[in-house]
Amino acid sequence: MHKLAVGLIDSGVAGLAPASVAASRCFLAAQSGDVTQGDAVDDQLGHGTALARILLRVAPEIGLYNAQVFSHQLSCSAAQAAAALVWLLEQNIRLVNMSFGLREDRQLLRQACARAVNSGVVLVAAAPARGEPVFPAAYPGVISATGDARCAPGEISLLENGQADFGGHVRAAGTNVAGASVGCAHVSAQAARFLAIHPGGSPAQLRVWLAAQASYCGPERRVC
Repeated sequence: MHKLAVGLIDSGVAGLAPASVAASRCFLAAQSGDVTQGDAVDDQLGHGTALARILLRVAPEIGLYNAQVFSHQLSCSAAQAAAALVWLLEQNIRLVNMSFGLREDRQLLRQACARAVNSGVVLVAAAPARGEPVFPAAYPGVISATGDARCAPGEISLLENGQADFGGHVRAAGTNVAGASVGCAHVSAQAARFLAIHPGGSPAQLRVWLAAQASYCGPERRVC
């Protein structure tokens, strides 16, 4: 059976079943700003692993492509993120979870996201519940997602409030990882579920399906 190819740009993974991870690569930033590729190492932060478990719990049939950009802290350059995304596109990825947000709009990342969107790849990126827009969530065609305290595991919300398109459960079970990055992974997990059922589904069809699955719409306490 052909597995749905899902990319995760994050801190790497550790302790997952080998069959769950299709490929891994690390993207390191030099002082010059250049990005070099290497073999991925075990997740030192636990962040990527927590998100990967969310994806695999909801959609166990996926093949996970691990693009490691965080090492000792949850920060990376736009060049690292762009290089990771380009590598994922070369793996014929179908969906990418990007549970991070950069304050500055950088051409390299913008172009990589545009290439992905134009190829029909689904991009889901984290956005804060309030504050200034972040990237890649603010780029055209990217599904922006955040944490929503109303959502239980398996539930999502339809927000479309200028901050994010969708919201998801804010916690990763058994860890202290929480917030917008986790909400993003929960939304990505539902997207993976749709794409596993509808392999030929378009990003537009996915958005309609996600909206139909929403347990909450818009402002808090408003139920769909």
